[in-house]
Amino acid sequence: MSTLAPVEHIVPTKFWHRLDDGRLQCDLCPRFCKLREGQRGLCFVRACQEGEIVLTSYGRASGFCIDPIEKKPLYHFLPGTPILSFGTAGCNLACKFCQNWDISKSREFDTLTVKASPETIARAAKALGVRSVAYTYNDPVIFHEYVIDTAKECRKYGIKSVAVTAGYVTEDARREFYQYIDAANVDLKAFTENFYRKVCGGHLQPVLETLEYIKRETACWLEITTLLIPGENDSEEEIDALTRWVVEKLGPEVPLHFTAFHPDWKMQDKPPTPLSALIRARQLALRNGLRYVYTGNVHYPEGDSTYCHRCGRLLIGRDWYVLSAWNLTADGKCTQCGAPLAGVFDEAPGSWGAKRYPVDMRRFAAV
Repeated sequence: MSTLAPVEHIVPTKFWHRLDDGRLQCDLCPRFCKLREGQRGLCFVRACQEGEIVLTSYGRASGFCIDPIEKKPLYHFLPGTPILSFGTAGCNLACKFCQNWDISKSREFDTLTVKASPETIARAAKALGVRSVAYTYNDPVIFHEYVIDTAKECRKYGIKSVAVTAGYVTEDARREFYQYIDAANVDLKAFTENFYRKVCGGHLQPVLETLEYIKRETACWLEITTLLIPGENDSEEEIDALTRWVVEKLGPEVPLHFTAFHPDWKMQDKPPTPLSALIRARQLALRNGLRYVYTGNVHYPEGDSTYCHRCGRLLIGRDWYVLSAWNLTADGKCTQCGAPLAGVFDEAPGSWGAKRYPVDMRRFAAV
């Protein structure tokens, strides 16, 4: 059993209850870990200590970096702008293909080398001139309290909050979390329960419920990513079912990103996803009624770019993370036919491009 974090990084949580046998059940996510004193949940950062469930990673991160917002990926939320990104350690799923496994699967607090309070992060975001802060690299659901406190501080400066998440969260925690999130990219990892159970160690239904909740009950801008893994979740039947569900339950304007798999962590026996598979998935999704479907982790400008759903005009051209064209009016409409583009846009695009800068948070700590 691993030791707990230094006490200054431990904060109490509220999504838990005591069982008849004396164990405490964490109610943050559908895993419902049942813990005795000193034990941690599968996520690693939530633990049973002194008769309550605590978060052990508050105020500690694995690093901070300014990214293009398109890298999250978010294509319809403040395009071209920089976003301050950070994560912590651990995860509440166990995806065999995880491409951030060194962070999300970490069981060592040595991963969390950077100390940064919510106030420091907000102050840094303002000073650096970013439009938003991303809770990413590992799932922000598991550092729920740290996210919310940071988002509250960021709002004081007009800084938006972005969650990059698998959406694996319970109803009560979901309701609180998304009060403070302005945009989210949710990984819909597959569209079968078998994949979620076998490959991710979780369940599909809670993720679908999160997607419907965000779309129907919040003002949070929503985009979806599905990593296509050859032979696992890339069949025409599954992609057809997934995209029809998105159109029916969420609407045709929700952007969907099909991204390429690269062998990693515990799934090194699968080949990389060919571009042709991403193109086929994109075409099928478009035929099923989705208006904005993208390809990722490959160089394919057509699949990166945004087109008017009414007249077909190129609205936002993209070459990797660089904007190559912009044909939107100041109020976010097609310059050719006037059809509105779903999303959150400034009058003009940002010019951040593909730059990526590590940030030393010590510069912004209070003295």
